[in-house]
Amino acid sequence: MKRILILVATLLGAGPALSVDLLSVYREATLQDAVYASAKAQYIAAQERLPQARALLLPNVNFGAGANYNDVDVEYKGSTFASGRRDFYDYNYGVTVIQPLYRKQNAVLYEQAKIQVSQAQTQFTVAAQDLMTRVAQAYFDVLLARANLRTIESQKTAVAQQLEQAKRNFVVGTATITDSREAQARYDLVVAQELGAQNEVEVKNRALELLVGKPAGELAGPTTPITLNDPQPAQMDAWVEQAYQSSLQIALAQQSLELAARDIDRARAGHQPTLDAVGSLSRYYANSSVQGIGSDVQALVLGVQLNVPLYQGGAISSRVREAVANQERARQDLENARRSAALQTRQAYLGLTSGLAQIKALRQAVASTQLQLESTKLGQEVGVRTAVDVLNAEQQLSLARSNLAQALYNAILNQLRLKAAVGKLAEADLADINALLKDDGAR
Repeated sequence: MKRILILVATLLGAGPALSVDLLSVYREATLQDAVYASAKAQYIAAQERLPQARALLLPNVNFGAGANYNDVDVEYKGSTFASGRRDFYDYNYGVTVIQPLYRKQNAVLYEQAKIQVSQAQTQFTVAAQDLMTRVAQAYFDVLLARANLRTIESQKTAVAQQLEQAKRNFVVGTATITDSREAQARYDLVVAQELGAQNEVEVKNRALELLVGKPAGELAGPTTPITLNDPQPAQMDAWVEQAYQSSLQIALAQQSLELAARDIDRARAGHQPTLDAVGSLSRYYANSSVQGIGSDVQALVLGVQLNVPLYQGGAISSRVREAVANQERARQDLENARRSAALQTRQAYLGLTSGLAQIKALRQAVASTQLQLESTKLGQEVGVRTAVDVLNAEQQLSLARSNLAQALYNAILNQLRLKAAVGKLAEADLADINALLKDDGAR
């Protein structure tokens, strides 16, 4: 197994005391990030679809009551009832129970609800993994931006010293005006770079603040040698095959395809009859009636009710055709999800493996530029190198260190992206990375 040791002290240098680390930032983001909170609320809401669908299979009980005042003027012809005006009150109340015995559509809706709850859980897991990658990206963006700013600030100090020396040498006549102007131009350039780096730090800080809802403060950075391993298994096709089996995006697309198939069943169920058991218990009381006779009636009614759809203007057939077309769309979405998962897996795998190789090369570049700087300083002491040569060597070393830090952070992020692509990213993976960021007391 390939192992790459990186001394991060050569990447970022000394810094202030630690305040928070990657894992604590992630856990804070789970409480503060609005995108994650929205996904969590959506998941909680989706869970209610199951009891709602189950309710369609259970009895429906209703209670009703009423009171009426009646003012009736009636005339009977050829009847023993006396004609005339009547005014009276009547009251009624009762309970009605309907128990579905056969409703195909409701049964299909219940099965769909199970799939929808499972799909919502998958979507929430996707949101959690997305939060992990967003937090890691924002976290390392801040570290890199701050490291770049410190590098430019050290360059500015060196260039300022060179500028002062060039001005003094010009005054005493040991240097030309060209040397002074060249030093001034270099200083103006590094000042502009410093302003850009300061703006970049502010932007990256605000991006991290968006996730946690408050300024993050000082962040834990790597301060001890870091070991990054090659992905296991070491074959890209094995990772792609794993993505086909466990990718969350593919799982979501498969669940959508299952829902589309159930939609066809539900649409076709519109042609089928429904059968319900019906029962009611009611009471009616009136102190009089149009015949002048009061009543007090209590009734219990039990029965079954059959409803057979015969013709609904072609709406049911149209809904079936619509559901079949939607199933084909879901099938194509599944194929696209499989292709996208394979592409994302390959990109993350190649990004990680090439990043590890790049880190190894950049570590050698840092060592080489360090030797170059030492040789240039020695040459300046014996008069064969100038202060400009030393400054150029220092800038090359700073650039190599910055590139090495960026390559390290990109490799770590690609580790997370690779696991997310196959649906296996978990908080434990962040904890493993966080262990690399622990302060060893040297800062």
